[in-house]
Amino acid sequence: MKKALSAAVIAATMFTATAPAFARPPAWAPAHGYRDRHGDIDYRRTDNGIRYWEGQDGRYYCRRGDGTVGLLVGAALGALLGRAVDTRGERATGTILGAAAGALIGNELARGRTRCR
Repeated sequence: MKKALSAAVIAATMFTATAPAFARPPAWAPAHGYRDRHGDIDYRRTDNGIRYWEGQDGRYYCRRGDGTVGLLVGAALGALLGRAVDTRGERATGTILGAAAGALIGNELARGRTRCR
């Protein structure tokens, strides 16, 4: 009798814990279900592939890369170029300066000219 009662209590607690909640979260919550009620966001693309959309306030918003890949590639290539240019001494100065300049240039090239406003 104890085993059957224990099994019933455990089963009841397991199924009630996994039952879905039917209450809607408040509008300020991050998961308030905007897309379910209003549909998905209508994305548009610029000529260079940057996605943008019109917000509820009538302003346009966009999402683009932050330039991390360009920063890393530029730093690596700049370090190699700086090391090749600085031929005297231990060449650490040329490597460091080349990596810093390459990182700045690579980051700007990866981010592009388009601004998100």
